[in-house]
Amino acid sequence: MTRDTAEAPGTEAALRDRVRRIGRLLVAYSGGVDSALLAAVAAEELGSAAVAVTAVSASLPRTERAAAAAFARERDIAHVEVCTDELERPAYAANDGDRCFHCKSALLDVLTPLAALSGARIALGTTLDDLGDHRPGQRAAASRGAITPLVDAGLGKAEVRRISADLGLVTAAKPAAACLSSRVAYGDPVTAEVLGRIERAEEAVRALGFGVCRVRSHGGGSVARIEVPADQVPRAAARRTELDAAVRAAGFAFCALDLHGFASGRMNVLLGLPAVR
Repeated sequence: MTRDTAEAPGTEAALRDRVRRIGRLLVAYSGGVDSALLAAVAAEELGSAAVAVTAVSASLPRTERAAAAAFARERDIAHVEVCTDELERPAYAANDGDRCFHCKSALLDVLTPLAALSGARIALGTTLDDLGDHRPGQRAAASRGAITPLVDAGLGKAEVRRISADLGLVTAAKPAAACLSSRVAYGDPVTAEVLGRIERAEEAVRALGFGVCRVRSHGGGSVARIEVPADQVPRAAARRTELDAAVRAAGFAFCALDLHGFASGRMNVLLGLPAVR
């Protein structure tokens, strides 16, 4: 098969072919399932011409930062961290429906000069499934020339996890993750203090045995709404005293358990949009 022959979409071969054609890449790398696959394949195909870049701010959980760095070391991926200033931007802190637009703009403000110096393209770990979600950041990325190799290769989240498993990546079964700011109700200001409160609360909930969870902040940071998978809601209700104490110790005044159960993008309902699932 020649380099010019199109690979079947939705396959590992299609992704590798797309990456090779780009030549030099800066991968916006959070350490999540999608960006981890893109970073790993880019490193294998391009070597030192591919660099994974992690944006560090108060919205990135410490556990995610550490896991991203560990994965990069294990896979011999060139990896750097950069600091971003989204919390200092009033439009981001105001936390309206376009918060992610301002977040991605802050990231690209840092990555664009790096890409220009190295002659690389900026690549995001966006998948086909993300295109149907409320993600204003995609608009910011597209306006700045960022590319989406996973989309170009025809990969949705199921294919990303399948390929990750085939490659033996530890991220293959990693639960979906998102920045801490996504836990703050739209209209409530995003501050480092609130984000720290959320992070401490989620660490405490996980320590009680709920590995997949979200602590959503409402009421300006006074009310914590805990989400766990629907089949674990009865167990969480049975441990309500411990959960309440843990969340209050993290700095919240009130604790609530969401009986609907965990759903990615649940805050979207405040914008009149559905959650992802």
